[in-house]
Amino acid sequence: MEYIALVICFVASIVITPLIKKVALKIGAIDKPNQRKVHEKIMPRLGGIAIFLSFLLGFIIFLPDTMEAWPVLVGATIIIITGLLDDLYNLPAKFKLLGQLIAAIITVAGGITIDFITLFSDEKLEFGFFAIPITILWIIAITNAINLIDGLDGLAAGVSSIALLTITGLAISMGDYFITLIGLILLGSTLGFLVYNFYPAKIFMGDTGSLFLGYMISVIAVMGLYKEVTIVSLVVPIMILGIPILDTTFAIIRRVVQKKPISAPDKDHLHHCIIRLGYTHRQTVVMIYALSALFSITAIVFTRSTLWGAILILLSLLILVELIVEITGLISENYRPLLRWLDSGRKLDR
Repeated sequence: MEYIALVICFVASIVITPLIKKVALKIGAIDKPNQRKVHEKIMPRLGGIAIFLSFLLGFIIFLPDTMEAWPVLVGATIIIITGLLDDLYNLPAKFKLLGQLIAAIITVAGGITIDFITLFSDEKLEFGFFAIPITILWIIAITNAINLIDGLDGLAAGVSSIALLTITGLAISMGDYFITLIGLILLGSTLGFLVYNFYPAKIFMGDTGSLFLGYMISVIAVMGLYKEVTIVSLVVPIMILGIPILDTTFAIIRRVVQKKPISAPDKDHLHHCIIRLGYTHRQTVVMIYALSALFSITAIVFTRSTLWGAILILLSLLILVELIVEITGLISENYRPLLRWLDSGRKLDR
């Protein structure tokens, strides 16, 4: 039945997306080209509604009586409303954050929290009261990570699909029926939309879609991986979402160093840097897909490794991150003020 859910939501998304495109053009929900964007023509941007409606259909058919799923649906609806208002009226960052915060609080109030993490020795590190703020921060962080990486045709949808496929695969291996089902429902909805969103895109998902996918992935990770994976459960979802987390981390550092608001947009994200190296739009997207898949495969291997094997994997990932930073020129181009500051400190030490 799980795979039937995947097919139904995939077909539903393929059918609904063109209809949403017509609605977006009719009401003026469009994304216009500007100096910080890559696309060169006006694009409809309510594709996230198609993903959500397909997901909702799958939810109604396959999960109507699953009580633990209802807080997720309520939180997702708030996220969709927040994203829709932003796509229509360009909400200030503080109102977008408020919507995410409300959705995260509702999710936590519904009993979905990171109560503990599992250590190498299989011992549990309990968070107690701090489970609430930790979970809220996780949901908001991952929601924004997927939102920020949505800068090229098919990028956010593809990276999200890879993450969902990995999480679902781990859920299957652990016999977690609920996470498997909800993961496949969301995966089918996202892949159906990706048919129209891959380069050259016919429609964008907008903040409606990227916020929704980020929220759902963060919540599924909390409900499944943080409570089931038996080897350093804290690290596994972070590894699966390594590329969006890495991109968001560098974006925050970049804006702090440049003394800009954290919410300020720019053209220095990972995908922008790769394009500046001379790669085409399509090549850049496929390259980031490959990196995301590599992180996901590494996460799967990590869950089945010994202590020393896990340490070796982590060191290898750190080297990969360093290579990404060096090759894309993030350090040399965007952190010169930080490097000058560090260099001046070294000179004073001498």
